[in-house]
Amino acid sequence: MSEPVIQVDNLTRRFGDFVAVDHVSFQVPKGEIVGYLGPNGSGKTTTIRMLLGLLRPTEGRATVLGYDAFRESEAVRSRAGYMSQRFALYDDLTVLENLTFYGGVYGIRDQERIRETLDQIGLVRHEQTLTRSLSAGWRQRLALGIALVHQPELLFLDEPTSGVDPTARRAFWDLIYELAEGGVTVLVTTHYMDEAEYCERVGIMRDGRLLAMDTPLRLKGQVIPGEVWEVFTQPLERGLNALHQVEGVLRVSLAGDHIRTITARGFSRQDLQEALSARGVEVTQMAPGEPTLEDVFLSLAR
Repeated sequence: MSEPVIQVDNLTRRFGDFVAVDHVSFQVPKGEIVGYLGPNGSGKTTTIRMLLGLLRPTEGRATVLGYDAFRESEAVRSRAGYMSQRFALYDDLTVLENLTFYGGVYGIRDQERIRETLDQIGLVRHEQTLTRSLSAGWRQRLALGIALVHQPELLFLDEPTSGVDPTARRAFWDLIYELAEGGVTVLVTTHYMDEAEYCERVGIMRDGRLLAMDTPLRLKGQVIPGEVWEVFTQPLERGLNALHQVEGVLRVSLAGDHIRTITARGFSRQDLQEALSARGVEVTQMAPGEPTLEDVFLSLAR
């Protein structure tokens, strides 16, 4: 088996008494798309900054592309691409000028390579557009192009779709898939649980700790403590309040016009129906639900 592209062992970073990353360990093989989930402040960005050698760890070690992330950080950064949460684009420059400038930072002088990158991110027809005129989705494409211009083996994407509409998000993920098919390894952070479904494996962070890392399917099967039910009641509010009082109901939440409920294993549909009826709640419809990564996260967090 080839050496992992990323190998992390007990990586820890403290800022005074605050532990931003708490003894995190994981590995990523070549060509995999790994999602790194968690709320703001959970330690996702700090982890990436340490893997790029931009921040020294308090404890632990990491190798990236076979290099020590802290002693050989220049070698890592020359072979990896990084798209930060708020990438600094020059609004007074055109798309082509921004890409040419940042390409020069990586030592790219070949205009053919610049043109290939424009084509790769779908901005050929916008090359003379001032960056300030671009929509949020197109700006994110340009930022991705800057991270790709030197043809990195590994790509760090830190909340790349934050603030863009669903259509732009889907197009962005199509680009990520194309890169992975070409052999690029991708570590992408997000707090959008639905985006994590696109990843081959998902790590879930909270309070600096890596709570779990596995495929979305396995996480749902291993972490969800029971059965998911979509329950429609009349009236809705009475059903919500009643479910909070039922022993065997582990979690209750509103989901539009119905209630999403997770019950303990062995708590049947009939048990749920009878418990609600005993509390004077009319159930108009009940159906099994599919577990989500949000369910996984909330179960782990609790």
